[in-house]
Amino acid sequence: MSTSRRTLLGAALGGAAATTVAGLPGIAHAASWQQKWAPSASRDGLGAFETVEDDRANSHPSGSPHIFATGNNWRFNMHMADRDTSTDRQRQEVTGLRNGSGGDYLKWTPGQTWRVTYSMYIPGSLKATTTFTHIMQMKQPGNGTSPIVVQSLRRVNGKQTIELKLAVDDILVGRTALDPLHDTWTDVDFQIKVGNGSAGSVRWILRSGGSTVVDASKTGVDTFLADRVRPKWGIYRSLGDTSGSLQDTYLLLTNLRGYQLG
Repeated sequence: MSTSRRTLLGAALGGAAATTVAGLPGIAHAASWQQKWAPSASRDGLGAFETVEDDRANSHPSGSPHIFATGNNWRFNMHMADRDTSTDRQRQEVTGLRNGSGGDYLKWTPGQTWRVTYSMYIPGSLKATTTFTHIMQMKQPGNGTSPIVVQSLRRVNGKQTIELKLAVDDILVGRTALDPLHDTWTDVDFQIKVGNGSAGSVRWILRSGGSTVVDASKTGVDTFLADRVRPKWGIYRSLGDTSGSLQDTYLLLTNLRGYQLG
């Protein structure tokens, strides 16, 4: 994807998010999205994020860095040799939204509504698996905390899919075929109202080639555990896959933007 194409695509997403009144179901149309985060990979590098979890078990130092900025993209490399601190899985992820390398990070708390838009490139080597392969998560910060929302690559009846699920209550928000999204740029628009019990909402939109491939939402759901919600991006996958889909791979992200509903 050319630099000019990514720039135009990012501007289109960012502009729409800043001016549109459309949002989560039940959101008053008088509200508007206020841009709070607009990092550049070439300018901010990994300083765009609150934390970086690059081979935190030091399992594959010769492969480092696994997470880095390259041009206008953030790249996440995953090798078969990589292991997380729990050796039955692999993890190369970044967390949080930081404004500038020394800036404060944004905190998502109950009652707030947030939106992130970005483009992702999923190569054919990053396949759906029979066990978990997450490429975005919403979590409570802290080691060992459970995910709240996961965007995952999952095999369903042998077919490769990408899905969004509310992990707290195992609620499927939406799912679509992964094969058409391989080796191309896909635009992601994720929105969340942070709320405990039934006070939360989510909306998940994927666009590819100028078409919307999924636009799914859930209201009256639990999107909060404790403390705050923090987004994560990268590759986090189980080694328990039985489909033979695991191999060296990578993920690219670009044009990350964050908005809060005012």
